[in-house]
Amino acid sequence: MSSRTVLHLIGLIVATPMLALAQTGVGDPAATGPAWSPYLVGGGIGVLSMFTFYFSDKALGASTAFANLAGLIGRLIAPRHTDSLQFYADRKASGIGWEVALVIGVTIGAFLAAWSGGEISGRWLPRMWVERFGESVWLRMAVGFLGGGLMAFGARMAGGCTSGHGISGALQLSVGSWISLLGFFVGGVATAMLLFYA
Repeated sequence: MSSRTVLHLIGLIVATPMLALAQTGVGDPAATGPAWSPYLVGGGIGVLSMFTFYFSDKALGASTAFANLAGLIGRLIAPRHTDSLQFYADRKASGIGWEVALVIGVTIGAFLAAWSGGEISGRWLPRMWVERFGESVWLRMAVGFLGGGLMAFGARMAGGCTSGHGISGALQLSVGSWISLLGFFVGGVATAMLLFYA
């Protein structure tokens, strides 16, 4: 791993939570707890996207991190099968790169956001879930795992995830990314309506 790659990894791990900590008093007055300025955080994501293009010549995205990690695991368990897959054919050295650092930074940033906003509840299940589906943690975990798997499959089929299409692609005015972004919102709203209001 080159020193430039190491610097990129460190920069993404450190910068992503810092963007999430861009807390201000401006926000939705109806929101509970300290509000974060969506304008400041959105601007920070835009700056992060520009740095990503500049330093790596790639678009900001997270789903590639999971695909690369799956390739690493696949090469340990079934190397011939993994190398026969089209996605990994030209990625002989797929592994841990800056995308993984981004996912780690987003996780750390989400924790810091919840902590600084006083939103850590220490509960496994949200009230809305309990009212609709009961108190089974295993059901919630199974639904979350299934939903994550479907999202990963969809991201690979669509050639990008919500950050790849919704942020990077939309910034580049890609028609396909705008269509994907519209699909994300329509699908998310429809799913929420079916789960919680049907």
